[in-house]
Amino acid sequence: MKPQRKIKVTTRRADAVTQRTDMLVVGAFSHRKTIAPALRPLDQALAGALLQLYKIGDFTGDGDTQSTLYTNGAIPAKRILLCGLGDRSKVTLTTLRKCAAAAAGKAVSLGVSSISVALHMAMPKSLDRSEVGRVIAEGICHGAYRYEEYMTAEKKAESPFVATLVEADATVSRALAGGVRRGTTIGLAGNFARTIANRPGNVITPKELAKVARGVARSSPRLSCRVMDPKQLVTLGMGGILAVGTGSVHPPRLIVLRHTAKGKSAKSKPTIALVGKAVTFDAGGISIKPAEHMDQMKFDKSGGVAVIATLKAIAELGLDLNVVGIVPSAENLPSGSAYRPGDIVTTYSGKTVEIINTDAEGRMILADGIAYANTLKCDIIVDIATLTGACLVALGQHQAGLMSDDDDLLKALKHAADQSGEPVWHLPSGEEYARDMKSKVADLKNAGATRWGGASTAAAFLRQFADQTPWAHLDIAGMDVFNNGSETATPGSSGFGVRLLCAFLTHMSQR
Repeated sequence: MKPQRKIKVTTRRADAVTQRTDMLVVGAFSHRKTIAPALRPLDQALAGALLQLYKIGDFTGDGDTQSTLYTNGAIPAKRILLCGLGDRSKVTLTTLRKCAAAAAGKAVSLGVSSISVALHMAMPKSLDRSEVGRVIAEGICHGAYRYEEYMTAEKKAESPFVATLVEADATVSRALAGGVRRGTTIGLAGNFARTIANRPGNVITPKELAKVARGVARSSPRLSCRVMDPKQLVTLGMGGILAVGTGSVHPPRLIVLRHTAKGKSAKSKPTIALVGKAVTFDAGGISIKPAEHMDQMKFDKSGGVAVIATLKAIAELGLDLNVVGIVPSAENLPSGSAYRPGDIVTTYSGKTVEIINTDAEGRMILADGIAYANTLKCDIIVDIATLTGACLVALGQHQAGLMSDDDDLLKALKHAADQSGEPVWHLPSGEEYARDMKSKVADLKNAGATRWGGASTAAAFLRQFADQTPWAHLDIAGMDVFNNGSETATPGSSGFGVRLLCAFLTHMSQR
């Protein structure tokens, strides 16, 4: 396979106007009759060219707008990329992240491999400069990413894509640098997740995903990995995972990736469980899916991949937390050995489940993963999964569904969503939905009697396996993939969940 292009984000104490670079990226606000003070030295060096763009209407400064200006030697930078930030009073960290992603994407499309970034120059002082550095780095990593492992066209070896945040003030530069280091770690972890999620089902099987997790564990002394094969799953009674995997020649696995807190006090610290669905390919089993768009079902491992990438990131960030990543992985295919509608499955918890639809497989493997987290005496359980088409119907491709029975956990995850720019919307999952999941021949059934409220009934089903542990569910169906790409991202996996979970764990480590 062709190696992925490396992306590097750094900082330099320098004046943006005198910076020698292929592209200088600056941000500008909308509705300007004059150039912002921070950009005036640049405008003066360009003989008023920036202001002229506003006057003739070639650039408005509205969000998601760009304009490229060639300097013709007036300054050392070969070209200026003006990025619209919208109304100055409404600018947020998410605005900056999107702008940085769009700028990096533009640079890559132009064949530019080295850029200087000064998006922060006109930012309100109310925005913490370390956080500004973080979101710009995250955005650059996201926008510069391309998935080209299987492109066979001959090309020269690509040099790394390098982005440098430039700032003349020493104090500001130091603050930006700390944020850039954190943002680059998180951004590259997100790209790692995108690469693994983008790999097809004939490359990433449950066994191969376990190898990926083991490789991540070897990267840090604070990580360890245990993989349970089918024989061990049988011994443990992991009936949910085993049932889903019976139709495939690629047997299921349960991946347990641990991150241990620092020092002798690690055992006394709470443990957070992240449980991620990793169906490496989902044909629906006997309840087979339509052929149209079935190729996208390689992305049904996105929740589990996000968990593995998050553990990678927090180890590199040095968070002082006990975290266990639990990734049940199976391939859901129809065959003579596949589980059937009408089957009754005994899960790891001992609860029995009547199978109504074999395409409701994610909740079956998560049921075992969540119950296993309870046996490890985890203090908080958060699961993440591309679980239901119903969530996509409800929220579209704009927000993930968030369900929980714990107000403090809800609040923490909503805060993390705001900080990470990966938005969530709280959906209900109370007893009225749980009643819809009761079976007449078993403890539960794996699908409701109607299609109404499918995201909420699925979450209510999962809640039965968390027992009394504070629990939350993230349904990322629709958020896991960019179908057509955009100005900020290339088509394929979005890596959704990595930034959100990193923000959540960072917040928990500071409490």
